[in-house]
Amino acid sequence: MSTDPITADVVVVGSGIAGALVATGLARQHVKVVMVEAGPGVDRGKAVLKYQSSLNRDIPEAPYPREWYAPAPSTLNPNEYLVQKGPEPFASIYERQVGGTTWHWLGTSLRLLPNDFRVHTTYGVGVDWPISYAELEPWYGRAEQEIGVAGVDSPELGAPRSTPYPMPPIPQSYLDKQWQAAAAKLGLKVTSTPQARNSVERDNRPPCCGNNNCIPICPIGAKYDGSVHVGKAEALGVHLLSSSVVHRVSVSPHQVTVRYLRPDRSEGVVTGRALVLAAHAIETPKLLLLSGLGNEHDNVGRYLMDHPTQLSWALAHQPVYPYRGPLSTSGVEMLRDGSFRAHRAAFRVEIGNDGWSWPDGDQATQSIAWAKGGNLGKQGLASLGRKFERHVRLASLAEPLPDPANRVTLATDKDALGIPRPQIHYRTGEYASAGLSAAKKLHERLFQALGVSEIHHWPGPQGAGHIMGTCRMGTDPKTSVVDTQLRLHGHTNCFVISSAVWPSVGTANPTLTLAALSLRAVDSVRRAIA
Repeated sequence: MSTDPITADVVVVGSGIAGALVATGLARQHVKVVMVEAGPGVDRGKAVLKYQSSLNRDIPEAPYPREWYAPAPSTLNPNEYLVQKGPEPFASIYERQVGGTTWHWLGTSLRLLPNDFRVHTTYGVGVDWPISYAELEPWYGRAEQEIGVAGVDSPELGAPRSTPYPMPPIPQSYLDKQWQAAAAKLGLKVTSTPQARNSVERDNRPPCCGNNNCIPICPIGAKYDGSVHVGKAEALGVHLLSSSVVHRVSVSPHQVTVRYLRPDRSEGVVTGRALVLAAHAIETPKLLLLSGLGNEHDNVGRYLMDHPTQLSWALAHQPVYPYRGPLSTSGVEMLRDGSFRAHRAAFRVEIGNDGWSWPDGDQATQSIAWAKGGNLGKQGLASLGRKFERHVRLASLAEPLPDPANRVTLATDKDALGIPRPQIHYRTGEYASAGLSAAKKLHERLFQALGVSEIHHWPGPQGAGHIMGTCRMGTDPKTSVVDTQLRLHGHTNCFVISSAVWPSVGTANPTLTLAALSLRAVDSVRRAIA
């Protein structure tokens, strides 16, 4: 049963960082906006309690509501929502909830490098972006101001700046300083990581107090997430429809129509003059395919990418005192560019403050396993403590090449609302695999320089949670889905504002670049309804 349509100037599908930034920017210009989100809102206090009582606290989705009407991928069961057709499982997940996946991101706010935008011209691999670093650089600065990034300019970051960071950096950990000395033996530098978390009180949010569970949730809201701008948008008059699963959109030159299903299976309709699809890089192509939009040249859903990750961990000879502060505060950023990119992937090395939580589970999980091994009483507890204080972890995130066979299509399987589920075809590829192999060798050298025992390497690539590609940006409609203003080719009033538009991915975590592109797109969307 349908109800009377809601009308707006602009309809935004998705309430993650992209949708929320665009909605806020439009509302500041007095544009009437309706934002439609598939999932429910999140109460931070309840989510923290849910996380604390969870039996699987080491998975990103642990704190959040999992509603039957808005299913999302599962870390524990990659086939629970995504229909995996191989040849490898796609290991990264996303959330369908108000504020999106930034609820459980780490907060890493690196810029892409200038050569990441011209990787084909420079190294003969992949594809160039149709815009340059210089074009996006001012928007990077605005994004850092808008979401609040703490950092320090460093030449190792490799990205020229015209503005300072809005906040001083998050302090490096004691563990970081031990890695600085070890890396120096190899001629490498450990650099403070720019992060979207408060180092001082800012924007009515407190400074970081050092909780070690940024993934999956910051309990005090010091780390930025998309709900910050959802709140700003609503305060400016944006109408948010949560628990409203969009299943079809239509676009004509003067009107867009968005149809959504409520949990009671009734249908609602929103109409407007322009449409923004900001539903991440799997749900966005799924919706375009369901709606028969933008796929005249069979490009929608293609070039799915992540940052395949080499995970390694070891036991230091001396205490390094992990499990303190944000999960990562530093990394080795010097290896993100170079002539080697003509032959194998670049990577960045993330230094973990989270000990062995990633491979072995949180400290409670590890403690249970330790006790089950017969390590009981005061002696068992003391030996566990000595082990905890020596845990070290490295993770290197590599760039893949865009591959048209890596794609999202519509499965014949349907979800509980009767909507086709996303079907995934994915493989890491030789270029990224060669980068991961180089990263594994470097991890060995770094561990030896630090002084460790019990070196472990995860046997295959881990997912980074950085879902990109599927609606590529470009100038030629035959090889891309959107233009340089993120408009769907052939439509003046339909935009894809998402990490789906990445032509190639470099090594930077995508969220800051997505924020910059979102802010840059606001005026284009505004002109579409003028």
